Amino acid sequence: MKIALIQQQATPDREANRAQGVEAVKEAAAQGAQVICFAELAFDPFYPQEKATDDKLSLAETIPGSTTESFSVLAAKLGVVLVLNVFERDGERTYDSSPVIDTDGTMLGVTRMVHITEYACFHEQGYYAPGNNGAPVYDTAFGKIGVAICYDRHYPEYMRALALNGADVVFIPQAGAVGEWPDGLYEAEMQVAAFQNGYFTALCNRVGKEPKLTFAGESFVCDPAGKVIARAGQGTEEILFCDLNLDEVRESHARQLFLRDRRPELYAEWLAR
Repeated sequence: MKIALIQQQATPDREANRAQGVEAVKEAAAQGAQVICFAELAFDPFYPQEKATDDKLSLAETIPGSTTESFSVLAAKLGVVLVLNVFERDGERTYDSSPVIDTDGTMLGVTRMVHITEYACFHEQGYYAPGNNGAPVYDTAFGKIGVAICYDRHYPEYMRALALNGADVVFIPQAGAVGEWPDGLYEAEMQVAAFQNGYFTALCNRVGKEPKLTFAGESFVCDPAGKVIARAGQGTEEILFCDLNLDEVRESHARQLFLRDRRPELYAEWLAR
């Protein structure tokens, strides 16, 4: 499986951002990418850097909607799988959501961020309801993929659920700012998740200066042994490509040993506390 992570800056113009995204998908597909992932809120400013207001909440879009429809047509035309991320409205609720589109343009489902944070410049509880779609894994034309949207990556229970549901690759659409993480921890967390669960992790981060935050970029990919095998630049708009050998998933320590030797009858009681 050849993947591409689209590290692009978002302006206040959603239509222009989507047009840029379309061109990036075309470029990635032309270079052989089969599964293409965008960062968190890829086609919008990062709204939660400001507290939620009615006018900002009104910007949420439906799924299906104009964004997913245009990218579904593109996926079918190019024969690629797409992992998007949009500000979704469903009735009276809004979500941080990643639609996953297969090579025939079919939308396989929507992952919604489960854990919602709240602190300075990340006022997300005013924007997003907690996701209610579980931890789905999508059986795409090229392999089984899961999605952990930004904050969800911090929860080992969620990352393990994706492994138990059969993920070969977990994509992480993220909005990570410059200086947000202690040195090394930014990558180490995803290295550990990959090793403990026996899948590839592919984190796609925002990039660019916005009113209150400067997003770092530095998207990266880890293999099931926990090694970083590809990394994008800091502050650069680029497409990060990486070839994944899915045999490494089946041969990993996690799939050979760790998942086999679990004791779930014990964990249920502990996790309920």
